[in-house]
Amino acid sequence: MRQTSANELPPANGELNSGEFGVTRDGGKVFLGERARQHESRSHVFCANSFDVEEAAMLTALHASMALRWDVPAYDVPVSRRRPELHQALETKPSPARGPGKPTIGFIGLGSMGLPMASHLLKSGFRVKGFDISENALRSFADSGGTAYPDATEAASETDVLMLMVVNIDQAHQALFERGALANSTRASVVVLMSTCPPGEVEQLAEAVIARGHRFLDAPVSGGVAGARDASLSIMVAGDRQTYEMSRNLFDVLGSKIYYLGERPGQASVAKAVNQLLCGVHLAAAAEALSLAERAGLDTSTVLEIVSGSAAASWMLNDRGQRMLLEDPEVTSAVDIFVKDLGIVLAAGSSARAALPLASVAHQFFLAASGQGSGSADDSQVIRAYRGMTAGQKEAKK
Repeated sequence: MRQTSANELPPANGELNSGEFGVTRDGGKVFLGERARQHESRSHVFCANSFDVEEAAMLTALHASMALRWDVPAYDVPVSRRRPELHQALETKPSPARGPGKPTIGFIGLGSMGLPMASHLLKSGFRVKGFDISENALRSFADSGGTAYPDATEAASETDVLMLMVVNIDQAHQALFERGALANSTRASVVVLMSTCPPGEVEQLAEAVIARGHRFLDAPVSGGVAGARDASLSIMVAGDRQTYEMSRNLFDVLGSKIYYLGERPGQASVAKAVNQLLCGVHLAAAAEALSLAERAGLDTSTVLEIVSGSAAASWMLNDRGQRMLLEDPEVTSAVDIFVKDLGIVLAAGSSARAALPLASVAHQFFLAASGQGSGSADDSQVIRAYRGMTAGQKEAKK
């Protein structure tokens, strides 16, 4: 790697602005002028020999802007040891990007949400290697142009990013450690957990991943199957900020709203628990309201139309209400998913010493519906739990 000579460097007392090198800063963004872009295209960065610390910080931002883009190689920064403060300022974390082009992704979990998510990444030009325990899922992924593997270790081989869209934290542990996916990925690869999992257990998983020399992002999603299909998911992310910025282009492919919650893994999972608390309570309340209309002998379709256009409406009512009136609607999210998710909500509440009485009651109704045999039914069928409570009452009156 050629080092830039002293007479090629910007003046020590000059600002890195719109002049020869054209490096400007606008908020957190760095913009490159013509000569700086030439330096970038020649695949080297500046040698710190006589800059002041402020200039060094600017060049650090420049280098970071290069290293955090998947389509630009990350390079070692040649640093003069005469200025130790500059050496410290210019030192950057290694990037999992191994060269030009986009990262190779290992996608674990090709279910109703994972499959369309992995397919969107494929369409965006990423190389995606998929794994699922279902042969049908692997076949569907291969049909969409992906490379399917029946083994998590093979799917993770030489990948820069491991994305997990699994059912629970146990499956994440199995894939990463028992099946050997993590050990077979590249050094300093990024593990992105996108499932809804208990915040405390996510934090523990992150510690185990980081201890093995890899990076970790806690990135649960909201939007369901429809959001996965439309690439309109809301994605909540927590973890190392640099790793998040480096991975942002992946999230942009999958979702329309991306939120960064903080440096500590588990914080995004707490936000997802808050989301699921409201979803579960709203869904149970909608089922209770429609079961009242049904029990009173009203035309439930008319009642649903009335409340859907009033202040009583909610997104869950509008989305699930019509399905509650069907005998066996298509499954978009199962009753047992809310049994799991509201269990996570209650665990998060216990950890935070937060009383969650409404979430607790809603959880009981999802448990009741599951216990009646509706666990794999669409979650709108939580209404069956209410129907079960009043079944036979008319006959008793007779």
